[in-house]
Amino acid sequence: QVQPVESGGGVVQAGGSMRLSCLASTRIFRPNVLGWYRQAPGKQRELVGTIISNGITNYSESVKDRFTISTDKAKNTVYLQMNNLKPEDTAVYYCYARDSYRDMNKWGQGTQVTVSS
Repeated sequence: QVQPVESGGGVVQAGGSMRLSCLASTRIFRPNVLGWYRQAPGKQRELVGTIISNGITNYSESVKDRFTISTDKAKNTVYLQMNNLKPEDTAVYYCYARDSYRDMNKWGQGTQVTVSS
């Protein structure tokens, strides 16, 4: 595995839920910051939220109280649980992993999330 690998995207109706997963760590790459970004058509990539190794999370105002980031260290995986989805949440979602000690950043290939109204 060279880069993080996302899974779990698709189409969901407004008000629904979806969970994204990202296999982010390897034996030789151990990020201390994990996060999710998204990019909607015609817009810049924006931060969704991050989680650092001590468990502290940070979310953008647009998703706060609806989205939750968590990790399963045994599975080297970070999750994005998205509830009460809105059409404006439609975007390609990217997993982000950073090893700040070695100044290494990795991005996943992205997974499409489409919320229908």
